[in-house]
Amino acid sequence: MGDPGMSLAELIQAVRGARTQAAERELVQRECAQIRGALRAGDPRAGTSNLTKLLYIHLLGYPAHFGQMECFRHLSSSQFSKKRIGYLGAALLLDEKQDTHLLLTNTIKNDLLHHSPCVQGLALACLACLGSSGMCRDLVGEVQRLAGDTPGPMRRKAVVCAVHIVRKVPELADIFIPICDELLEQRNHGLLHATLLLITEMCERNPDVLSHFRKAVPQMVEILRDLEGSGFSPEHSIMGISNPFLQVRVLRLLRVLGQGKEEIAEAVSDALAQVATNTETQHNVGNAVLYEAVMTITRVRAAPGLRVLAVNILGRFLLSKDRNIRSVALTSLARLVPAEQGSLQRHRATVLACLRDPDPSVHRCALDLSLALVTAANVRTVTQELLGFLGSCPLVMKPPCASGLLLAAERFAPNKRWHIDTMLQVLTVAGSSVPDDAVSRLIQLIGGARELHPYIVRRLYAALANNISQQPLVQVATWCIGEYGDLLQGGSCEEAESMQVEEEQVLALMERVLQSHLTLPLTRAIALTALMKLSTRLQGDIDRIRCIISIYGSCHDLELQQRAVEYDALFRKYDHLRASVLEKMPQVEVMGPGKEEEVVEKAGPETPVPTPASSAHQDGTQVTNLLNLLGESPAAPPTPHSQPGPDTPEIASLLDLLGDVTVAVPHIPPLLVWKGAGLRLDFAFQRPPQDSDLLLITASASCTHPSHTTGFLLQAAVPKSLQVELEAPSGTTVPGPDGGPLTQRLRVRNPRKVPLRMRLRLAFTPPSGIPVQENLEINDFPVAAWQ
Repeated sequence: MGDPGMSLAELIQAVRGARTQAAERELVQRECAQIRGALRAGDPRAGTSNLTKLLYIHLLGYPAHFGQMECFRHLSSSQFSKKRIGYLGAALLLDEKQDTHLLLTNTIKNDLLHHSPCVQGLALACLACLGSSGMCRDLVGEVQRLAGDTPGPMRRKAVVCAVHIVRKVPELADIFIPICDELLEQRNHGLLHATLLLITEMCERNPDVLSHFRKAVPQMVEILRDLEGSGFSPEHSIMGISNPFLQVRVLRLLRVLGQGKEEIAEAVSDALAQVATNTETQHNVGNAVLYEAVMTITRVRAAPGLRVLAVNILGRFLLSKDRNIRSVALTSLARLVPAEQGSLQRHRATVLACLRDPDPSVHRCALDLSLALVTAANVRTVTQELLGFLGSCPLVMKPPCASGLLLAAERFAPNKRWHIDTMLQVLTVAGSSVPDDAVSRLIQLIGGARELHPYIVRRLYAALANNISQQPLVQVATWCIGEYGDLLQGGSCEEAESMQVEEEQVLALMERVLQSHLTLPLTRAIALTALMKLSTRLQGDIDRIRCIISIYGSCHDLELQQRAVEYDALFRKYDHLRASVLEKMPQVEVMGPGKEEEVVEKAGPETPVPTPASSAHQDGTQVTNLLNLLGESPAAPPTPHSQPGPDTPEIASLLDLLGDVTVAVPHIPPLLVWKGAGLRLDFAFQRPPQDSDLLLITASASCTHPSHTTGFLLQAAVPKSLQVELEAPSGTTVPGPDGGPLTQRLRVRNPRKVPLRMRLRLAFTPPSGIPVQENLEINDFPVAAWQ
C-alpha cells in the first residue's frame, strides 16, 4: 500500500482494502504526493496513468485541482488516447468559472477543425458540458458548420451541442433555424430526436422562433402518425412501443407550439387521440407516452371530449400497483382541477381510496387533490372520508389535513350546525395539530348561532367530560360552558340528547381541567375566567368558586395570578357589580386578513362602533389594573364602545378590562413582495393582541396570467435574533385569476423588537413549463410589523 508505481487498478484495490477512513485518507494523500512529484518532473510516460488516478481520487471526493494543467497537456497531444483522457479530465476538473477558459476555447476550436470525426466528437462533448457564454459565442460558427454538412453521427452531436449554446446564449437561436428546417426532413431517428430537442429549446426562449416553427406543425403530426402506424422494429421499438423517446419529444414540442392557439389544437387533435387510444399500458414505456399525451392534450386546450379522455387516462393510472405512477397521476390531476372539475368528480372515490396507501408521497398528493375536489354538493361525503384519514394518518400529515378540512367546512358548509359539528370533530381528532386560529374561529361561529347554544353547550360538556387532553377542544369547551353554562340546566334543545347535569358536576369538571397536568397555561387562563363567569350563571355554591380562584392568587404564572387576584377583589369589594361585569359576550365579527379588525356589538342600532382614532392612544401591551384594586394605578377611562347607561365611569372601565370587548390592534399595511413570471406574492400582517412578540404573516400567491401555476414552494430564513415557522400551504397549485389565491402562513417571533429582515426562496413552474426559482431579501417591512 502506497507503492509509487501502482497502477489505477492497484490503487482502486488498495482503497477498497482500507479498513478505516483514516487509512484511506493516508493512502490518498501519499498517492497525491507521488502524483505531484511526477507532474513536476514532467515524466511523459507516467502522465496518462497519473491523470487517470487523479480523476479517480477526485471521484472519491478528495481535492485534485492541481491536475488541471496536466489536462491541457493531454488536450494538446496528437495521440487520441491522451486527448480522450484530457477531455475527460477537463469535464471533471474544470468549469466555466475557471480562468483557464481561454486556453480551453483555443483547444476546442482547433479540435473542431480536426479531420478526425472522433476528435471532433470529443470537442463537441466538452463544449456541450462546460461551455460558458463567451465560449459559445466564439465557437458557434464551427458548431453551425458541423451541424450543417457532416455525416450523421457527428451531425447529431453538433445539434446536441447547439442545444447547450441556445440555453447559454438565447439570442443565437436564429442561426440554427435554417439547419432545423432542413433536418426536419431527415428520417434518422437519432438526428430527428436531437433536432426536435433543439427546436423546443429555441421556441421556449424566443417568440419569433416559436411563430416560425408553428408552420411546421403538420410535419410534427406526420412524424407522430408514422411512429404510431409503423410496425415492430428491432432497432427502435421498446416493449412493443415504436421509439417512445421520439414520441415523447414530438409530444412535448407540440405542447409548446399549440399553447394558446386553437387552430393548432384542432390540427393535432386526431393525432393525440390516436396516441391516447392505441398506446399499450402494460409497461412503463407506454405509460410514459400516455402521460406526455395527456399533458399535451390539457396544455393545448383540445376538444372537450379529448380532455375527458385525458382525465380518464389519469384515472386509470390511479388503479396501477406502481406507486410512482399513482403519485404522477395525482399530481397531474391536481393541476387540472380549475379547468376539469366536472370530469375529475367521476374519479373522486378512487382518489379518496389513495388516502389509505401507506406511501407518504401518495397520500399527501391524494390529500391535496381530495381537498381540491370538495364542492357544495359532495362536502358531506368527502369530509367524512377525510375525518377518517385524519384519525389514522401520521402526525406530520395532521396539520395540512386539519387545515384543509376547516377551510372546506367554512367555504361549503350547508348549515351552521353541520359546520360547528365538523369543526368540533376536527378539534377532537387533530388535537394540537389544528391551525392557531381554529379556536377563535369556532368561538366566533358559536357566538353567532344563538338558536344552537343549548345543543352546542351540551355536546361540548359531554366531549370535555370524556377527554381533557385535546387542548384546542378544551379551550372551546371551557369558554362555551363559561358563557352558556346556565343552558346546561334550563335550556331546551330538541336536537340534543337529554342529560341531567348538576352544578356540582360542572364545577368538578372545571376544577379537573384547572388541576390537570395536561392543561396549558392559556387553557388554564380561559378555564379560570369561565369559572368566574359560572358564578353568575349557576345558583349553587359560590364559595367553592371563590376558593378555587383564590388558590391561583399565588400562582407562579403572572397572568393567572393577576386574573385570580382581580377576580377575588371583584368578589370582595364589588360583588354588587359582578353580574353586570360578567354578562355574556356580544357577537363579534372579525374581518379578513389585510383589513383592520373591528368589534361590532349587536346590542342595538344606537351602540357606537370604535374608530381607529378613538383607540389610537391605547397601548395593547400595557397591563392595566382592574379599578385600581391593587392600588397601583388610577382607573382607566371608559372606552367609546362600552354599553351606555346610568353607571359610573368606573363600571364602564370594569366592563372593558374583563375582556368583553377587544382592544383594536394597530393596522399593519400589506406588502408586495415579488411580481414576475406570471406570479404575484403579497404579505398581509396580523399581530395577536395577547402575544406582542408574535407576528402572523399570510403569504398570498396569485396568478397574473390566464392559466395556473404549479409546483409552488416558499422557504424563509431570518436572523438568529428572530424565529420563523412556516405552516403548510393551502396547496401547491396557484389557480388562475378566476380562483382564489394560494395562502401560506408564517409565524415570526421577535422578542427583542429588532428590525425585521427576511430571505425568501420562491420556486414555481409557470405554464411555459420552465421552472423558476427566485432568491429574495426583504428589508422594507412596515415599521409596525416589528416595533
